[in-house]
Amino acid sequence: MGNLFIVATPIGNLKDISPRAIDVLKNVDLILCEDTRVTRKILDYYQIEAKTLSYHHHSGLQKIDYILDILKEGKNLALTSDAGTPGISDPGNILVQKIVETLGGQVKIFPVPGASALTAAASISGFPMDKFLFLGFPPVKKKRIKFFEEVANSKYPVIFYESTYRIIKTLEELNFLINDREIVVCRELTKMFETVYRGKIGAVIEEIKKYPIKGEFTIVVKNK
Repeated sequence: MGNLFIVATPIGNLKDISPRAIDVLKNVDLILCEDTRVTRKILDYYQIEAKTLSYHHHSGLQKIDYILDILKEGKNLALTSDAGTPGISDPGNILVQKIVETLGGQVKIFPVPGASALTAAASISGFPMDKFLFLGFPPVKKKRIKFFEEVANSKYPVIFYESTYRIIKTLEELNFLINDREIVVCRELTKMFETVYRGKIGAVIEEIKKYPIKGEFTIVVKNK
């Protein structure tokens, strides 16, 4: 049986990757990528010549069965996401679950830790983060109100992600429930145009609106 390595990759700055991760990516037989084009940029930067295969949230059971067959052949695989640590708000956890259920302890699964927007935002929030709640992305349509109510009522700080296209709408909907509570909004963490907005949510919304809205966002909401 082969091994599976869960490899964290940079969330922006290509230098934010461990020597161990580079060594793993150089030596595995195949790299499973959320988007092969995105992972290829990292591989080219570090002159890693490796075979890649797409594995993403649209991949069906047939693709998982194919991956299981590769592991049964004794091949070593690495799993990467487009940015950060696989298995957090991406389908990596589904693959790991299927491997555990199907092959059990025959396949060793190794974490190769590193960058994560979740922990990066938590580290600079300034809020007490010994306990916090992570909720991924808000629902686009159904259950949005329930999502925001969970954020508003949490006794711990809450971290969630949002896209360029919905950041203002999401913050405005949330503002109705949290009474202008303090938040931290991180945009393009570790990238050239990294920006961190801090303060009451209403003021943060107005500050974000002043400039063209681009990039991915990580939001930290202070608890009640």
